[in-house]
Amino acid sequence: MLDSLIETLGDNNLATLFGLLGGILLGLAARLGRFCTLGAIEDLLYGGSTLRMRMYVLAIGAAILGSFAAMALGGLQPETSFYFSIRWMPVASVLGGLMFGYGMALAGNCGYGAIARLGGGDLRSFVIVLVMGVSAYVVLAGPLAPLRNMVFPQVDVTGTPPGIAHYLGASLGLSPISIGLAIGSVITIAALASRDFLREPVSIFWALAVAFAVVSGWVGTFWIYRNGFEGLQLVSHSYSAPVGESILYAMTGSVRPLSFAVGSVAGVWLGAFIGSMIRGHFRWEACEDPRELRRQILGAVIMGVGAVIALGCTVGQGITAFSLLAISAPITLLAIFAGAALGLRQLIEGFQVAE
Repeated sequence: MLDSLIETLGDNNLATLFGLLGGILLGLAARLGRFCTLGAIEDLLYGGSTLRMRMYVLAIGAAILGSFAAMALGGLQPETSFYFSIRWMPVASVLGGLMFGYGMALAGNCGYGAIARLGGGDLRSFVIVLVMGVSAYVVLAGPLAPLRNMVFPQVDVTGTPPGIAHYLGASLGLSPISIGLAIGSVITIAALASRDFLREPVSIFWALAVAFAVVSGWVGTFWIYRNGFEGLQLVSHSYSAPVGESILYAMTGSVRPLSFAVGSVAGVWLGAFIGSMIRGHFRWEACEDPRELRRQILGAVIMGVGAVIALGCTVGQGITAFSLLAISAPITLLAIFAGAALGLRQLIEGFQVAE
């Protein structure tokens, strides 16, 4: 049946379908499960609640377990992913993560969160999505790309893939799969080690749904990579450069194929729209304060640039790369947390963009 799908739809369209279905699940998680990275950080630092942070950590742990289980079953080879194909750049992870987190705080959302809010009718998020997508592509493939390549050259990996489990496996003589399953189990248990969290089955469900979406992206695109005809790269969900790719497709779709990224972005919007309609929360919102809009635009620019430097965002590095235990993931995530904490502190103290 799956072979006939490739023949009928083609590699690109089938990858788009995998992205769309996973994206819908992620959009529903944002609207029905209140899954949000910035919200989790804000609740932890200023709201006295660990619920949404535990959701985020559980999503990471479950995604690791799912990904390494897929590896054990032969349904995933992480060495073919982008995160394992180039050498890790520590400075890029830290600098890009700090920029992304700071910009996220100024904008009030990450790329994923902005798309989800757009699905609920928030027109301010439409501006954030556009600005972030364009700024990401300015650095990724636009006029600033040569500068980025000069400062942060991407060097192909020739030895052990830059993964925590792979490094530990090579050092200890153990299987990376067993190490990955052990790490995933520890993170999952740590996330669930709260009676208050265990009394929130809906939150647990949506955290697991996020993990499932990420793992299904890996498994689906790996199956296409192994059985298809186009040699598409192994990918899963991320919301930095894919936002820019979606904008490009909207403008030039007649001369470029669909992709997993386009399907994923569209899926989050659609899932968030469905979720907001189910909850009765859909309403049109606009920005009435020019200073607020200016701050959000500045934050979106910083986010877009930071995400490209760090090779991912709160989803792309924080969950998707983390699910493979890429060594860049925890470093980037800590940097995003630090940048967001700084930005939130300035906002709470009355930070304003200079006139």
